Amino acid sequence: MAVTVTVLIPAKTAESTQTTQYTSNGVTTIIDKFTATNYSASAATISINLVTAAGSAGNDNLIVKTKTLQANETYTFPEIVGQVLSPSGFISTIAGTASAINIRASGRQVTQ
Repeated sequence: MAVTVTVLIPAKTAESTQTTQYTSNGVTTIIDKFTATNYSASAATISINLVTAAGSAGNDNLIVKTKTLQANETYTFPEIVGQVLSPSGFISTIAGTASAINIRASGRQVTQ
């Protein structure tokens, strides 16, 4: 078994449509850090889904629902840290406002 520490989602702006940000291709993934920063002058929201291989983003895999970040606030999502994605599972997000929230995630990929 090999463990690789890696950036799962390079820093980017979260889209205002449901978007797959990372897929656990052929590995089991452990999420160690998920950070979001609202760089706008107004409050903005973000939702995060952790989806199984055969699923799609929806209420059954919604982990964080419309978390409000105040202007210039950074949040590290303890709700996501330590979660495990099976092979082909994925992280999906949706921001309530386009061009307001930057995200980044890092973790470990485990191969068998």
